[in-house]
Amino acid sequence: MRLLHTMLRVGNLEKSISFYTQVLGMILLRQKDYPDGKFTLAFLGYGKESENTVIELTYNWDEDQYDIGTGYGHIAIEVDDVYTTVASIKDQGCKILRDAGPMNAGTTIIAFVEDPDGYPIELIGSKL
Repeated sequence: MRLLHTMLRVGNLEKSISFYTQVLGMILLRQKDYPDGKFTLAFLGYGKESENTVIELTYNWDEDQYDIGTGYGHIAIEVDDVYTTVASIKDQGCKILRDAGPMNAGTTIIAFVEDPDGYPIELIGSKL
């Protein structure tokens, strides 16, 4: 068994794809419209689905906004340098929820950014 993907419902598919590809450096792996169901699925990640866990963005054609809810936490992405990554994300005009710095009660460098639909994304410094 292996973890395949995490699904997020998004209100603007093009804006979300742009964020995940242009800001976070993912690759759009595949996208398909389902006219009978009035939705589109887009799968993004850092490598082939056969070898990596990916994100599935679900765009329901008649919805443009969702409540995230209190049970959702965040997606975590490992980056080489959290400070540099956050600076780049700021330069692109994206929202920073927590600037880069040591985690509470620890030494791991983390930050939080927000995607176009309000989902928090944690950036964690690599341990290389």
